[in-house]
Amino acid sequence: MARAESKPKTQKRIFIVDDHPVFREGLVSLAKREPAWTVCGEADNAPQAFTAIERAKPDLVLADIGLQGRSGLELLKDLRAIEADLAVLVISMHDETLYAERALRAGARGYIMKQEPPEKLLEAMRQVLNGQIYLSGPMSARILNAFTGRHAKGGSPIAQLSDRELEILNLIGRGQDSHAIARQLNVSPKTVDAHRGHIKQKLHIRSGTELISYAARWVEAESAGV
Repeated sequence: MARAESKPKTQKRIFIVDDHPVFREGLVSLAKREPAWTVCGEADNAPQAFTAIERAKPDLVLADIGLQGRSGLELLKDLRAIEADLAVLVISMHDETLYAERALRAGARGYIMKQEPPEKLLEAMRQVLNGQIYLSGPMSARILNAFTGRHAKGGSPIAQLSDRELEILNLIGRGQDSHAIARQLNVSPKTVDAHRGHIKQKLHIRSGTELISYAARWVEAESAGV
């Protein structure tokens, strides 16, 4: 999206990455509420976003992590490698207790759930543009407790998985076999099978069939926002 010549140079440039066109349109409309902001580009997948963001030079990237193909977490890591100070706010339907800390480690400056009201999202965008970190109150407390050694009890066993293992669990739950996952992630089927073994070990799952069932139930719960 070309920048209009009439726009003042002081406007903050915002780039949107989400694979749902209706939600992207909503974010564009939301950003237009602020005269000091302009949307400088959009993308619906990680490779397209990476290339376009390099050209657009945004001040803020709004990104989902549940993208088709290469995940949003991997996009965050790629962006951090080329622009360590780039402000990225993750807007996701995925459970913040499982993904928010991972997103921050990957390079994001904030994490907010998609079901939050527009005013809360605007608040998060302003905060991240101002160089601050944005998290919900409960998530901030959770991370602070972990930092001070007071870990929350009863956490999900899925939290033990690495980012790559979590990505593979998600793809398994969406019905993909090892060969399809390998093609999508550009790794060998043997590497995927090794990750599957680690996932089963960490989740105390005994068989491949049980893993597929577990992953499908988890993806369904994630999609329902449970």
